[in-house]
Amino acid sequence: MSRRKMIYDGKAKTIYEGPDQHTYIQYFKDDATAFNAEKHAVIAGKGVLNNRISAHLMTKLESIGIPTHFIRSINMREQLVRRVDIIPIELVVRNVAAGSLVKRLGLKEGEILPRPLIEYYYKNDSLGDPLIGEEHIITLGWADPYELDEMVSMAWRINDYLNGLFAGIGLRLIDFKLEFGRLWGEHGELYIILADEISPDNCRLWDAKSGEKLDKDRFRFDLGDLVEGYQYIAQKLGLIPEGGIIQGGSVNEQLAEKLDAIENRLAQERKLREVGKKPPGKPR
Repeated sequence: MSRRKMIYDGKAKTIYEGPDQHTYIQYFKDDATAFNAEKHAVIAGKGVLNNRISAHLMTKLESIGIPTHFIRSINMREQLVRRVDIIPIELVVRNVAAGSLVKRLGLKEGEILPRPLIEYYYKNDSLGDPLIGEEHIITLGWADPYELDEMVSMAWRINDYLNGLFAGIGLRLIDFKLEFGRLWGEHGELYIILADEISPDNCRLWDAKSGEKLDKDRFRFDLGDLVEGYQYIAQKLGLIPEGGIIQGGSVNEQLAEKLDAIENRLAQERKLREVGKKPPGKPR
């Protein structure tokens, strides 16, 4: 697809204007970052794998009634997505103690939590995406109560579904991050839909038998080859051939281009559920 006007350039993805006013093009980079971009590398094929994994998981979630921004894959690195206004809140769903939760609360890594936990973070790179509470979100106008309720409700359902999906292929879903966006209808109606991506970049996934970490922690803490872990997940999901598509440190583009395109057909058929009757409060 011909390159269009850039809307946003992030650490792992670039957003371009889409073919019409209702869409964007989401491009997955090979950049890997950690510790608020203090650690950075370019890893061949990472973007290709994340694009494919995220597209697949988004369509799976759509099948259980979770509205998403994903429309279809364009090529091995790009997707066509709905144009939404991103809500500046990251929801992190935790099933097992790991990462910052261990560091902040002194828990033992790998400890199964008594019940899944949802944490909120303010999406702001310059501030280091600080941990916040519901009162911050409501008081500062980042989201209204009915919007937050909708996001939390979807987060619980997503967690239930993904836990089962990954368990079925021998993986443990430790925790993951979600972002949501506002989609406005023709008559001012408001919908909240899942946006961004769901991939090993923002999910912690461990092998159920060996406990091997297969996600971005491999890059964060030098635990092994990042692409090897990501390819293993994609293979288990049935998205790439057993031999992989990244070989010898480079992408087999001929093989990657032959992979079946992923399309979110359900998104075209579903009637979205209106969230509220009034526009959300403006951030201060």
